Amino acid sequence: MEVESGKTYLLRIINAALNDDLFFAISAILIAPGQTTNVLVRANWLAGRYFIAARPFMDAPLPVENKTATAILQYKGIPNIVLPTRPQLPASNDTDFALSYNKKLRSLNSAKFPAILPLKVDRKLFYTVGCGKDLCTTCVKGTRLLASLNNISFVMPKMGLLQPHYFNTKRVFRIDFPDKPPKPFNDTGAPLTADLGTAHGTRLSKFAFNSTVELALQDTNLLKVESHPFHLHGCNFFVIGTGIGNFDPVKDPSKFNLVDPIERNTVGILLGVGPPFGVWFMHCHLELDTGWGLKMAFVVEDGTGADQSIQPPSKDLPPCYLFEN
Repeated sequence: MEVESGKTYLLRIINAALNDDLFFAISAILIAPGQTTNVLVRANWLAGRYFIAARPFMDAPLPVENKTATAILQYKGIPNIVLPTRPQLPASNDTDFALSYNKKLRSLNSAKFPAILPLKVDRKLFYTVGCGKDLCTTCVKGTRLLASLNNISFVMPKMGLLQPHYFNTKRVFRIDFPDKPPKPFNDTGAPLTADLGTAHGTRLSKFAFNSTVELALQDTNLLKVESHPFHLHGCNFFVIGTGIGNFDPVKDPSKFNLVDPIERNTVGILLGVGPPFGVWFMHCHLELDTGWGLKMAFVVEDGTGADQSIQPPSKDLPPCYLFEN
């Protein structure tokens, strides 16, 4: 990347990794799988050649290929024989940096780019994120790992969810996904060794059109500890809070940033107007966990306006069974 002294450059960065948050440095940022970040780079350093670097953030006690990818930022007129300077990257397990970085993020909240935050909440949701065990006669020790939201591991249906929603087809999915866990417990306490059975189902949560929803995602340490980047299809949302430990619905809301929160489509705790009409997927952006069932979907009712209802599918829509196997 060649730059000229005194100029400012816009970089659009996306983490396309399957299972790892990444530290990225010209100046260190943290970006989750599937997350996008726009940054401004001011070319105001001493003219030279500098490494751009990225490496995994390893917050879980799991083996990760800890290698650093590099590119070069080079000032115009500097010869290629000059050795690049290395950037300062946080330690691979620097959780303090990750927490501090995320808490410092703010929107512009200017007249041109206002943070139009909905302050009247129609519905509050609390979803726990964890792992469980499932009986499996062909697996080692007769069990396999599953991932779940509110102890429900999502089962993919035989057809796209939008189709049965439009045609009101029965027995494809249920709309009784719980707003909170079935059994409260110490989410971040000692790992539980009993009652790790996980429910299965294609269960969705239903909203009225244009609802405002507050969702707290609570990580747990059931079987394994992980930082889960959640992605919601259909709309952006505001990140109003994040932290370590158990979420306190009484005390923690006083710490929410309701003035200049950032707007995202992939993150941890969120607030915003619900997705537009239709069926919208929400899932962990770690490919392994999504495969284990760490996902669900929201059903949003049609609105009353001319452009606020689902359009019928095309007449040549192929049946899903044509794509099986």
